Amino acid sequence: MTVIKIILIAVVLLLTGDFISTFFYHVPEHIFGKYHGAVHHSHNRSFIRYAIATQNPLVLITGFLAAFPYLLFLPIFWSISPTGTILGLVLAQSHVQFRHLSPTTWTTPNTINYICKLLFITTPERHWQHHRNSRIAYGDIFTFYDKPAQFWFKFLLQFKQKISSQL
Repeated sequence: MTVIKIILIAVVLLLTGDFISTFFYHVPEHIFGKYHGAVHHSHNRSFIRYAIATQNPLVLITGFLAAFPYLLFLPIFWSISPTGTILGLVLAQSHVQFRHLSPTTWTTPNTINYICKLLFITTPERHWQHHRNSRIAYGDIFTFYDKPAQFWFKFLLQFKQKISSQL
């Protein structure tokens, strides 16, 4: 039962973190934000480096907000399974590193690609599609968030345009 609880908490942390990050941070940041596109979609992707270069520490808030959804329910997950919580956070951070492998120097092996496709996990190749076109390939960890995120993107964009036209 303990191993199942550890795995369950890790998976729930990843699912909820990616959901909240995608729909309440990532997509809205593409529509209303300034720094996600300017920093994360640039060649160096470092909020810290950008904050130092521009002498604008407020940029760090945007970087923190990207990680915040994974920390939001930390006390609840921790009370159920500290080990599962740590595993989930380690997997989330490991996936950040994995999905940002450069497509010019890395090709996901067929076996790993197959497993990722089976489990709806974003590969570096898929994530780089998003870096090239910010309207596609949403869901930092899980690919099944992409279609609803695209709908959310269009809705928020229309909302922004409607508000902008009324000003």
